[in-house]
Amino acid sequence: MYILGIDTSCDDTSVAILKDGYEVISNLVSSQNDIHQRFGGVVPELASRRHLENITPMIKLSLEEAKIDKEDISVIGVTYGPGLVGSLLVGLMVAKGLAYSLKKPLIGINHMEGHIFGAILEHRDLYPPFIALVVSGGHTDLVLVRRYFSYEIIGSTRDDAAGEAFDKVARLLDIGYPGGPAIERFARLGSIDYNLPRAIPEGYDFSFSGLKTAVIRLLKGKENIDLPSVAYSFQEAVVDVLVDKSLKACTNYKINRLAISGGVAANGRLREKFLDEAKNYGIDVYFPSIKMCTDNATMICSATYYRYLAGHRSDLTINAESYCGYPDG
Repeated sequence: MYILGIDTSCDDTSVAILKDGYEVISNLVSSQNDIHQRFGGVVPELASRRHLENITPMIKLSLEEAKIDKEDISVIGVTYGPGLVGSLLVGLMVAKGLAYSLKKPLIGINHMEGHIFGAILEHRDLYPPFIALVVSGGHTDLVLVRRYFSYEIIGSTRDDAAGEAFDKVARLLDIGYPGGPAIERFARLGSIDYNLPRAIPEGYDFSFSGLKTAVIRLLKGKENIDLPSVAYSFQEAVVDVLVDKSLKACTNYKINRLAISGGVAANGRLREKFLDEAKNYGIDVYFPSIKMCTDNATMICSATYYRYLAGHRSDLTINAESYCGYPDG
């Protein structure tokens, strides 16, 4: 059984092929960082145009890498949302065309659900119920996964997502884009903790806009500021809140499995602190590999596999959704 997955939710064009649900035989990602870096963020029009250039050659290359023909594909999975609508439409229209021409089933996948299944793919002992922290450029969500395809959002961001905050602070420090890796590298040079505030709303929600404002005030309010230490202090503040909220959720819901996914899950300091702190709670923490944290089509293949086995199918009227919640069912 060969699953072809396509993800064009933001600025990375990704195509993957999964064999029999678990064996990754092709995983291609074409980054657009070189295009958007000078703008300090993703320019939607430029992103969708690059997807148009990349998608067909990447599908051909993925089939070559997997050493199969397009007729061998069993099912096609594609991200329908959330994301940039222009980018989403490129992948979705190509997937529809392939499904129609090859007479193969099509399954639309929610991108955030894909992140969760990226962790499931690499950890056979990760199964519901578990808590998932999905932390990326656009989302910071604590999700109770009661069973496959059943999600309850128990906490989310009230303003900036964690990844968005990383990007904005990286721009303030003028250290490059994307902000997550730039902050992490720069923070290693810091030696001073400026004790930036930890915004902790009630329940399991998150808030990072005030932290960003605190960084602005710190940079404007003092002379001879050590910029790497600002990055270090900011990163510590974000990590502390993510770890504290997630472990409390696991404890209160009496669940000892916690999956961390999304682009920010690649942060080394976040991984280190989660693994250290979770020991005190008796909680097993599951991180995807670094390549599975950022946007990729392999996680879309994994979600497609489980939905295919459950009998789910999408018809050719499925449309892109720039904003959509987690599917339930």
